Amino acid sequence: MSDVRDPVDQIMAVMENAFDPTFGEAWNRRQVGDALVMGKCHYLLLDKNLHEPDGAGEAAGFTLSRHAADEEELLLIAVLPQYRRRGVATALLRRLVAEARSRAVTRMFLEMRDGNPAEAFYRQHGFLPVGRHRNYYNRGSISGIDAITFALDL
Repeated sequence: MSDVRDPVDQIMAVMENAFDPTFGEAWNRRQVGDALVMGKCHYLLLDKNLHEPDGAGEAAGFTLSRHAADEEELLLIAVLPQYRRRGVATALLRRLVAEARSRAVTRMFLEMRDGNPAEAFYRQHGFLPVGRHRNYYNRGSISGIDAITFALDL
């Protein structure tokens, strides 16, 4: 039996505890696995000490991004609730930006629901709104919420 944890297991462990189910923003295991086999998707995992988790270590947060030409899209970023406001998200984002630059990325995008409290975090790191999809979120009890596209020039 191996002590090394599958990255998808680690991503899912964070995701299942980090996203509010009200909005349906979390991905399922198949979506994550499919994204990672596409070849242009990248993930980062950090533990509570802002290091890559060792073989059996627990991830405190992750990013999942997709690279195309000179652009990168931040698909997901999540941090376990008990590790929020401890620099994990900032460390993840900074590392993602550095890795994107090494892939010759000149612009990074992300999309989020209007009213998401993470907007302040992204603005603090230089992301600016560049587009809006009206009434994008319409799932279950949620309807009529816009998605906002943000961009960061690298």
